[in-house]
Amino acid sequence: MFAPARPRVRRPRPGPPGGPPPLAAVLFDRDGTLIEDVPYNGDPGRVRPRPGAQAAVKDVRGHGLAVGVVSNQSGVARGLLTRQGVAAVARRVEELLGPLGVWAVCPHDVADECGCRKPAPGLVYAACAELGVDPARTAVIGDIGSDLAAARAAGARGVLVPTPATRPEEIAAAEESAPDLPTAVRRLLDPGRAAFRGPRRGGAP
Repeated sequence: MFAPARPRVRRPRPGPPGGPPPLAAVLFDRDGTLIEDVPYNGDPGRVRPRPGAQAAVKDVRGHGLAVGVVSNQSGVARGLLTRQGVAAVARRVEELLGPLGVWAVCPHDVADECGCRKPAPGLVYAACAELGVDPARTAVIGDIGSDLAAARAAGARGVLVPTPATRPEEIAAAEESAPDLPTAVRRLLDPGRAAFRGPRRGGAP
């Protein structure tokens, strides 16, 4: 898979005494989080950033944290998408949003029972290893429950940014959520802010 050069990472700001360890990296889901979800897209011309994506990624970089992408792309296994198409989309995303330190992509289908496809933790582990960060000092931002489940299984923080495609039960189950990407990132980057919670059952984030 396409793997851009790793950017230099400044030392993260310390967290509050007695609180969780300071973040060293933020990993973003691709479809529905960083860019609009176009099923099985291998065409860079169809890439459209999600609202606030550019500002959110820039904010993470500006605070000296590593940044990366963790993405299921089962279309490769199903013959609906090529690895070259995945790489072309990744390059276009970086043209629009700037460099992303690592792309951890699962090309398998559910039936393959791999250890990398979210909700399994493999993509998070792989991205953290490439970036040289501890999963415990990493946050994963995504739009569906499997993104948060992968984060939890890897020992990372998971933050849900719902879209119309997010199921109500996923919103209700999210321990941490935000209405949009810039808000999610601001909350993560503020070490003095108490952990933000997901919405009450049936409520909005």
